[in-house]
Amino acid sequence: MVYYSILGISYLKREEILKQLEFFTISSLFIVALAASFTGMVTSVQSAYQIRGLLPLDLLGAGVGKMVTIELGPVLTALILAGRAGAAIASEIATMNVTDQLDAMEVMGIDPYRYLILPKVVVGTLVTPLLVVFADFMAILSSAIVSKVMLDVEYSTFLRSFQDYFYLKDFLGGLLKGVVFGFIITTVSCYMGITSREGARGVGLATMRAVIYSSVFVLFFDYILGSLIYG
Repeated sequence: MVYYSILGISYLKREEILKQLEFFTISSLFIVALAASFTGMVTSVQSAYQIRGLLPLDLLGAGVGKMVTIELGPVLTALILAGRAGAAIASEIATMNVTDQLDAMEVMGIDPYRYLILPKVVVGTLVTPLLVVFADFMAILSSAIVSKVMLDVEYSTFLRSFQDYFYLKDFLGGLLKGVVFGFIITTVSCYMGITSREGARGVGLATMRAVIYSSVFVLFFDYILGSLIYG
């Protein structure tokens, strides 16, 4: 087996890391792209409705860009991962727990925390901000297209407005949110799986609680981080 160090905290199997990378990225790209695209479209239309008569539509790119990079991109991506990855993680670990597979691993000298949980937490924490960047791109792209087709705002005008009011702090704040949200989703889901009981019913409860608690914690820390970064 080939082992290597990640962040200096443990030695993880390469095969497991690659498996988790595929799980968090390739399997999530389509749903993230779909949700982000429709979010960008509706954000463009609703923003135009709200500012019409108050501000020129030339500023639409600036408003959409800030909403997406600061708030919608990170939170939307996190909620999608909580419903998809969080539920899958909790279900997998809970099933192994109630069928005594975790105990069997310990008997064989395999640390289930290092083998099962740590790769999920590390990869989920590192990959979530990358998915946030992808969601930001898809949302802004779809917003620019809708602005051109439905609102007659030229692409150059939309992008110039976005660039004029783009601040690195907004973008980096969204990435920081992605890191924190990824850590929250994976740790909460793993915890719910490990503490599951009562057989098949326990697996269902663990999955449900993982999604609910992950989503609530994401929204709570979104407020905390938003206040600290932008307040």
